[in-house]
Amino acid sequence: MNNKAVIVFSGGQDSTTCLIHALQTHDEIHCITFDYGQRHRAEIEVAQQLSKKLGVVVHKVLDTSLLNELAISSLTRDNIPIPSISSSAEELPSTFVPGRNILFLTLAAIYAYQVRAKTVITGVCETDFSGYPDCRDEFIKTLNNAIELGMDYKLRIETPLMWLNKAETWALADHHEKLDLIRDHTLSCYNGIKGSGCATCDACNLRAKGLREFLENKTEIINSLRIKLKL
Repeated sequence: MNNKAVIVFSGGQDSTTCLIHALQTHDEIHCITFDYGQRHRAEIEVAQQLSKKLGVVVHKVLDTSLLNELAISSLTRDNIPIPSISSSAEELPSTFVPGRNILFLTLAAIYAYQVRAKTVITGVCETDFSGYPDCRDEFIKTLNNAIELGMDYKLRIETPLMWLNKAETWALADHHEKLDLIRDHTLSCYNGIKGSGCATCDACNLRAKGLREFLENKTEIINSLRIKLKL
């Protein structure tokens, strides 16, 4: 049975938790990190360090710097400030990189086709997110269908975190006994600070709030996680 998976891997909390989870269910993992000229290059180094620490044999860094030329965002432009508070529900935050997940998932699917993997895993989430349209379940399912049609290849884009909130994502790391690794060694911060981060950007606020909720209601949240993921 083909049990290979390709993971879109940024070295952040979500993709690292997905990697840890996938290592329990897949015999062969391929990590792909995209170098798109992102504002904080440290995330590429963090991703490389984490994949090595977790024993991943194949980890590729792909040059997608063309995205930097096309996509204007505070994550691709130094002159656009990182927002410290969430934008309104009607507005996309400046941290949204248009087309990023379309490009990344399509390239990951092409790579999966070449290595004959049947699964691409991404850490996108609709429950706790910043309003990014390319993190929605509807988008993933639609793109998955288009990729299958375009390559005539049966492939599943898996989103283990899609219906988990951040507290439940922390619970999943704890379930695999990797909570400290996620807390101390991943980089989710929009200002490029590893671990607990800057404590002022949206990503850090969401991450810290989720950790507090998990630690305060551990048993309840673990039970909720087990039901959702059938652990």
